[in-house]
Amino acid sequence: MALSKLALALAVAPSAALVAPSAKVSSTKLAAEGKLDEIPEAENRFTSRLATQEGFCLDLPGALAPMGQWDPAGFTSQASDNDIRRYREAETQHGRVAMLAVLGFLVAESWHPLFADVTGPAIDHLTQVRQEYPAFFEIGALVIGGLEVNRALVGWAFPDSREKAGVLNEDYYPGDVGFDPLGLKPTDPAEFAEMQTKELQNGRLAMLAAAGFLAQELVNHKPILETLKLLILLDDSEISKNLGINLPTGDIPTLELELETSAKDTFF
Repeated sequence: MALSKLALALAVAPSAALVAPSAKVSSTKLAAEGKLDEIPEAENRFTSRLATQEGFCLDLPGALAPMGQWDPAGFTSQASDNDIRRYREAETQHGRVAMLAVLGFLVAESWHPLFADVTGPAIDHLTQVRQEYPAFFEIGALVIGGLEVNRALVGWAFPDSREKAGVLNEDYYPGDVGFDPLGLKPTDPAEFAEMQTKELQNGRLAMLAAAGFLAQELVNHKPILETLKLLILLDDSEISKNLGINLPTGDIPTLELELETSAKDTFF
């Protein structure tokens, strides 16, 4: 029971991801209050989108209250400038994939837009597609491969020597492969940094949510929204029981069994 609640909490927990960074907060005041590590003043930090500085993570966007300069494992303490930019590239791309994954979990488990006969928890969907529509699976793999090749050509220096292996181009901003069909990318460096921070924060939240979804479905092999409904019913039933209300939402032992296992649901 505890594992189920913990996994679902990772999926739906609120986060600072939806809060825009404030350009008016003083890093000196925050540090003095002991709330977070020092964050450089927002004013004059971003004079150019490609300009990097000597601060934490090259002063790239993404560090804001309450976490501040959060690097408990020290990945950036001895990293080169190129390594830090590669870390940011990886974080941005994984965040984008996670945001799509979370959306895919919630939508495809309720109504699959491509395959009506693909059902059940999302962790089984790829297996079903592979079995029923192998050609689609192979086409998808080729499309993803093409996108990755394009990213490598845009962002990475040609490895014509051993020293250039894994080196990003100097004029490449991590994550910016030029895909902006709606023209949303700001031209002002400060506005671009704010939008980048929002994307990073939402991507970080999505990575936690996707991990929670996967863990929860491995626990009870049920779609996420179905598990959420069972949790709500269970909480209502426990509250009714504790308050002595004679209107129980459902039988608590049965709800717990259905929540923690793949047993068939009987309440909806």
